Parts: sequence; C-alpha cells; structure tokens
Amino acid sequence: MRVLVTRPMTDRARKSIEARFQAEFRDNSPLDEAAAAQALRDYDAIIPTLGDAFDAGAFSGEGLRCRILANFGAGYNHIDVQAARKAGIAVTNTPDVVTEATADIALTLILMTMRRASEGEAMLRAGQWQGWHPTQLLGAHVSGATVGIIGMGRIGKAIARRCHLGLGMRVVFHNRSTVSSLDIPARQMPGLDEMLQECDIAVVAVPGGAGTRHMIGASQLHALGPHGFLINIARGDVVEEDALIAALTSGTIAGAGLDVYENEPVVPQALIKAPNTTLLPHLGTATESARTAMAQRALENLVAFTEGRPPRDLVN
Repeated sequence: MRVLVTRPMTDRARKSIEARFQAEFRDNSPLDEAAAAQALRDYDAIIPTLGDAFDAGAFSGEGLRCRILANFGAGYNHIDVQAARKAGIAVTNTPDVVTEATADIALTLILMTMRRASEGEAMLRAGQWQGWHPTQLLGAHVSGATVGIIGMGRIGKAIARRCHLGLGMRVVFHNRSTVSSLDIPARQMPGLDEMLQECDIAVVAVPGGAGTRHMIGASQLHALGPHGFLINIARGDVVEEDALIAALTSGTIAGAGLDVYENEPVVPQALIKAPNTTLLPHLGTATESARTAMAQRALENLVAFTEGRPPRDLVN
C-alpha cells in the first residue's frame, strides 16, 4: 500500500508511519488542486493537512486510486468531503488531540492582546523604549473580565475552563445548539450580537467551512465595541479580514489577537500595521507532543480503514 504524507512530521510520528506503511513524505509546500488530483491517482492513501487543495475539481475524472484521506488536523475545510464521498473516498480528522494546545494559544492571545504585550515587545526590540512611565501601553484588566466564547465545542469548553478557573473570568457563549454538559458556570446566549455586547473579549472557536465563513463581520465587530477584544484561533475566513482591519484602524474595537488568517500565509500589511494586534503564525497545535499525537491519530484511522474496521474519526 502506497501512502503519501503531504508534509514533514515529527521524528516520532515519521517512525510510526514508516513502521506500518510504505510512505513518502513531501516538503512544506501545500498541494494545489492539480497536485492533489494527481496524488489521488498515484497513492492508495493520503495524510493531508491544512492548505492542501482537495477541492471538488481534484476528485473529478477517472482513475482515482486513493481510498482514504486521513487528515492531519481537526479542521478539514480544505477537503470537499461531499466530493470525496461521491468518489468513494473516506475522510477522517484528528479531534481531541488538538484541544489542549489550541486552548493554550487562545489564552496566550487573550493575555498578550489585552495587556498589549506584542506592542511592548516590538517597542523594546526596535530600541524605542525609553523607560517606564505611568501611562505607557495601558491595557485592559484580564482577571475578572467577561469572556464570550463563539462555539462551545471541545476547544471552546477548554478555553472557558482556563478563563474561569485560572483568571476568574465570567463566561458567556454562543453556540448553534443547546449546550448543557458544562463543568463551570457559563451562560448561553441565543444571539451572537447580544453575546458580543455582553463580553469584554470574544474568542472565535467554531469550525471552518461555508457555514461559518465571515461569521464575524462589520456588524459583529461594532457590537463588540470600542472596549472589546477579538481572538481567533479557529479558521481565518470565519472573520471578514477587511472589516477587522477597518475596525482596528478606526477604534471600533480595542484590539485583536489572531493565530489564523483569511488567505494564509498571506497577511495584509494593513493588518500587520493595525494598532494593538497580536499576530501569531498559526501556532495553535505547535507542540511536539500535540503534533505527534495528531499524526498518531491520523495513522490509527488509516490502519483501521485498511484492516476493514470503521475509522474512529470518519467525517463523511
């Protein structure tokens, strides 16, 4: 069985994959649609990840050899899962193992953005710091603030626990379905704008895809208001980037902390130059243990499929 792994993996992950399959590992350049289409014809199984363009066009035509895309990552909006299903190709993902690392990054962004740490570090590194004074880089108090979670799934719940238990924050949230199994005090709010008006800082934690594209636009940023902060650790296109840049530049919101971008890896200069922005290069799961666990979970799904068992994380 011939397996393609579309990116380099950690040493532990690579050894595990090679111990089980004849695997080829690509470099860090993502597959465009043409390359994805060719891979579907050259390999029995593929372990793809974010940025690989398994769009509908990649699945069209004859000669598809691949039978499973064991995605490396919880998000899979780079794969047209309906087109894959029509082509008889299973798609799996890697939930659970990304939760804690991603929630940690959310908390990092909350603290950095509300306390203007990114601006302060840039000032110091540029040699512009001339010493302490009472009104320098005044931020917002984090402890005791109200956090609004947009999407109360596994990651949203993990963020809420950190905020409430670690920083004494009041938690409100917006979710498409009713959430009842919570182990901390939190209030679900039916309206997104209503929740945004209620909170000091809003954290986007919804899945990517057509249903959530531009979920946060000019109207929602206006609801968040001039004292509110936005954090996005979900998918870049959940936030309308042009509207966010306008809101930051005009003071419609107080600041933003981002780990994801609408057209990754392109980050607009206007966003880079916007006031009080903390910008990270998609570090959500960037720990050795998390990335190894993601690969192991993808491998488990692939092994189950090849052995005729239902993969644990089938999404189509």
